[in-house]
Amino acid sequence: MKKHYTTVGVALRIWLLTSIISSLLLGIIFLFRDPQSVTMAAGFVLLASIIGSIPAFVVVLTFLFVIKHAELRWQAKFFRLLFLQFGITACYGLFAAAINLPISMWFGSNNDFIYPFIFTTAILFSASCIATFIILKILAAYFSAGQTGNFFYSYTFSLLFKNTSKNKITMETIDHEQQHQPGSEQQTQSNKLLIKGLITGALILLMLIPTIFINNIIKEREQRQIEVVKEVSSKWASAQTLSGPYLVIPYADTSLNSDGKTIVVKKQLILLPNELNVDGKIFPEERPRSIYKVLLYKSNLKLTGSFKPKWPIDINPASIDFANARLCFGISDFKGIEEEIKVNFNNQLLPLTPGLPLGDLDAVGLSVPVSFNAEAINAGIPFDMQVKIKGSEQLHFMPLSANSKFSLSSTWASPSFDGNVLPNERNVTEKGFTAKWNFNQANLPFGTVLKEGTINKINLAFGVSMVQPADQYDKTMRCVKYAILFIGLTFALFFIIEIMQRKAFHPVQYVLVGLALVIFYTLLLAISEYILFDQAYLLAAFATVSLISLYAKSHFASWKTASIFFLTLGLLYGFIFILIRLEDTALLVGSIGLFIVLALVMYASRRINWYGKSAE
Repeated sequence: MKKHYTTVGVALRIWLLTSIISSLLLGIIFLFRDPQSVTMAAGFVLLASIIGSIPAFVVVLTFLFVIKHAELRWQAKFFRLLFLQFGITACYGLFAAAINLPISMWFGSNNDFIYPFIFTTAILFSASCIATFIILKILAAYFSAGQTGNFFYSYTFSLLFKNTSKNKITMETIDHEQQHQPGSEQQTQSNKLLIKGLITGALILLMLIPTIFINNIIKEREQRQIEVVKEVSSKWASAQTLSGPYLVIPYADTSLNSDGKTIVVKKQLILLPNELNVDGKIFPEERPRSIYKVLLYKSNLKLTGSFKPKWPIDINPASIDFANARLCFGISDFKGIEEEIKVNFNNQLLPLTPGLPLGDLDAVGLSVPVSFNAEAINAGIPFDMQVKIKGSEQLHFMPLSANSKFSLSSTWASPSFDGNVLPNERNVTEKGFTAKWNFNQANLPFGTVLKEGTINKINLAFGVSMVQPADQYDKTMRCVKYAILFIGLTFALFFIIEIMQRKAFHPVQYVLVGLALVIFYTLLLAISEYILFDQAYLLAAFATVSLISLYAKSHFASWKTASIFFLTLGLLYGFIFILIRLEDTALLVGSIGLFIVLALVMYASRRINWYGKSAE
């Protein structure tokens, strides 16, 4: 006697099974992310899944109640249930992406919309599909409304998990069904393609989950490289920012106290040069550390200029103590000083020592006592100095002068000009670069004579960053972003070949092919840490394409089919490689390429008999 299943009972089964399976999948992920908290997290996730899926339960319950009484075949009802589940899980994925669920933080991404959406949708839809197929016999009986449900149950599994050779029981069942239902052969063929298409789409989403973990691995390796660079730089010298030279001069300022009496307060004046010229050469050095290369530099700078101030009306030159002035030079990291820095000031060669009398412009730097009179400074005092300094990553300057010119040159062919101002002139070739900056009084937010405590901290630094060209981690990360294109087009190719040759490709085989496509990224990442990225991409792509092509040969038993796979996948990997190399035109070329790919897929599938109908 056939059992009778209620709508509430079926909806409860789908709801609870989906919650349990999704919790198990997330528990596995927690096991890899944080094994210590997996027990506590699993219970919390199960409770959250049950509570959070109550709206989905209500929707499924309403749908089952309505669809049960619809004048449709049970297959159509089943397909509509799968479409409903995908829509519900996609809504949960959109919600997770909208609120920036902490899922994105697991993979090192706080702002990306696509990662939480794909992850949540794939997990929930996979769990709902598994739950639906677990109770497939119950659904067949429920949707059949008293008709024979065993045919749907046995036939569906024969389509999904068997090759074209059907067993005797299935054939007999189909023949028996065809005797009672005209046109059932065409209908079952259409159902077969639809079911296989839905499963293939679900597998594409499911195979995107490992790519998110690979994305996390790339970030971890990149962070490790950053740590190595910081470690080496801390022993060499960090990024350098230079400012000066400038004079700090004591002066007596008069003011009125609360009693109206005039008092004298000792303060400091900052005197900036009237002219400053900097001519520098940068010598890059690559230091190997483990499997990484750290980019460092040495520089040789020549500074010349003169002090010739224009005194403001509120400063009396007679109150200035010129005999106790100090010449200052700002520097970020003392470890970068290769030789003793001496300045030729007013025809006197003076060595600079650590320490600044005032921290308004720089927190760290060098200074030296100088002595002159008002007549000398008003006539103009020249200076020049030679600075040999080393550092890493950046060399920046502060344009603290009424009129200044900076000129830098290097043999490094991949500079990044950054900071507050870009160079007025620049020339970058494979042999190196040259760059020039020009400033005048109008470019400064203050004058050349400044009182103590009146300077607003403004970032005026500019210069050049000695950076590696887009390294292997950036390129691999960009490559992973095209994972859905790799997996989707490869699965689509297998799906079309499977239909055209009428030789079914098992879902487990789709998973194996998907894993091969995913492992391509780990191969690319690992190999690119030892050789150039272009060579690593060629090796990883050739290995992956060859593996999948040989696997297709073993299944379809045709070298011609294997050649089609090798050529198609080779063109796909070549197309992605071109997109990675492009920068400004990547979106344009990518969009045109995808349009052409879609046109080719549509052309190749134009003769497929999707409904299984006769020519008439």
